[in-house]
Amino acid sequence: MSPKVNTEDLIGAAEVADILGLAHHNSVSTYLRRYEDFPRPVVNLPNSRVRLWLRQDIIAWAKRTGR
Repeated sequence: MSPKVNTEDLIGAAEVADILGLAHHNSVSTYLRRYEDFPRPVVNLPNSRVRLWLRQDIIAWAKRTGR
């Protein structure tokens, strides 16, 4: 059984970029490739290019890495 997620905790690349202080949401893809410990999306629909992360995972990663 998959874990339950509150939909209000899901964020897209634009919100991830805002939290990390990135200029453009496309930079999130670079972070996924560059940083092995970067949180992986909890929803990834490649055919429709939808990727969603848990807000708390991104915030925790940013704090842990000083970003």
